[in-house]
Amino acid sequence: MTTIPDVARPASADVDGQTGSPAADVSLEADALVHAPGLPPGDSRSKSLVRAAFPPLVLGSALIGLWYLISYVVLDPGRRFLLQPPHRVLEVGFLEWANFSRILEALWNSTQVALIGLGIAISIGLFLATMMSQAKMVERAVFPFAVTLQAIPILAIVPMIGFWFGYGTTARVIVCIIISLFPIIMNTLFGLQSAERGMHDLFTLHRASRLTRLRKLMFPAALPAVFAGLRISAGLSVIGAIVGDFFFGQGEAGIGQLLRRYASQLDGEALLTSVIMSSALGVVVFWTFGWIQKLVIGKWHETEVLG
Repeated sequence: MTTIPDVARPASADVDGQTGSPAADVSLEADALVHAPGLPPGDSRSKSLVRAAFPPLVLGSALIGLWYLISYVVLDPGRRFLLQPPHRVLEVGFLEWANFSRILEALWNSTQVALIGLGIAISIGLFLATMMSQAKMVERAVFPFAVTLQAIPILAIVPMIGFWFGYGTTARVIVCIIISLFPIIMNTLFGLQSAERGMHDLFTLHRASRLTRLRKLMFPAALPAVFAGLRISAGLSVIGAIVGDFFFGQGEAGIGQLLRRYASQLDGEALLTSVIMSSALGVVVFWTFGWIQKLVIGKWHETEVLG
């Protein structure tokens, strides 16, 4: 009688037919983790929003409490006009439409000046940074003047700006350009020069033209730095518009002129309302460029992934 030999079973197999190797165990554990029931997407998103909003709410509540403390405890009743309590600012500055509409109109005028100045600064800054990245001679020629423009106090050249460009909207736009230009130039130049040497060698190997290298390698690598500069310059352009309003009073009144008027009239409620709205404008412009950055860059850059 012929004896049929037992077929040798692989050592890695168990009774149930499942592999018992460490790699297989890890694979099974990973698969179990992937398919394990977790929190619903809505609950996870809600918890993320709570974690993001809780610290600012706590700090904001503490600041409002400190505000009340200074208004009612630190300041005498005769000097309370220096810092009116929050509810008075809300009643007079925000809920009285005559005051609030005047502030909104002035804020819109300043917003237009800031956006025009920022747009011109972006155009000039991107052009200069691109030229500086392509020619060392241009970089050595432009860089000292860019640093000098940033180092000169804007208040020192305000009389000259008024003398040359008048005391209206044009002078305010010039102030915005001067204040917001430097971060765009420096961040864009840094980004254009940050492409990896190995990638440059690859483009050289394929005999890519200068324009192709700039368009397909340097500009994509520079986008995170460019948007960082834009967010900084966006806030500075709002500051420039307000500073310009302080010194150039011709034309439509901006928020800076209202700040000066309310300060001279000791109108604390309207003054604080104007300050709050000016700060809100800066935050909105800053966040807007952050939102545009997420749309343009998406999730491909490591700073977006980590964020």
